Amino acid sequence: MRILVVEDDPAVRNSLSRALRLEGYEAELHEEGGSAIRSLQVAAPDAILLDLQLPDVDGLEICRRIRASGDRTPVLMVTARDAIDDRVAGLDAGADDYLVKPFDLSELFARLRALLRRRSPVEGEADVLRFEDLSLDLSTRDARRGERIFTLTRVEFDLLELLLRHPRQVLTREVILDRVWGYNFDTGTNSLAVYVGYLRRKLEEGGEPRLLQTVRGVGYVLREP
Repeated sequence: MRILVVEDDPAVRNSLSRALRLEGYEAELHEEGGSAIRSLQVAAPDAILLDLQLPDVDGLEICRRIRASGDRTPVLMVTARDAIDDRVAGLDAGADDYLVKPFDLSELFARLRALLRRRSPVEGEADVLRFEDLSLDLSTRDARRGERIFTLTRVEFDLLELLLRHPRQVLTREVILDRVWGYNFDTGTNSLAVYVGYLRRKLEEGGEPRLLQTVRGVGYVLREP
């Protein structure tokens, strides 16, 4: 598998290159965002390791451009910024996971393997997930409630996809954070509740009954009103 590495620090870039090759991956290295974007227009890699702070185009802008083009290549953002706001900004820009420097290589590869597993198609998997009058098209990323179409951010889409894959099953906060964000937030944060609120507003904008239910002290479930 080919991994695109976008990192301006030569020491980190070379270290990642050696480690990836030892793990059996092909590494394509870029020190600037512009050259990485041009490479993506030629051929999509299997995954992207993306630094946030780059000398020309920053990682957030690169992520936005990738997702705006319809490219769903997994993106693991690797950066020294460790504030919750920075993590949320990265995920909202389209990153699939976020790893803070300095990091252990074993964790990096575990996260990379998880992203590649998510990307691999499941045999016989439906392109459209449905529950009651709610549907989500995985190929076009269209969401519908009855005949009403609405748009979702990257995090909202992943959250709804997870719930639609497990209807009537109560999912704990820890499971949702791990599957949607790719890492565990501080248990004191209310980020998950905030995104659930965003998603509910879109699901119920036309006055439809609530499908996304709260199970107090546990998590959330998609079930009949």
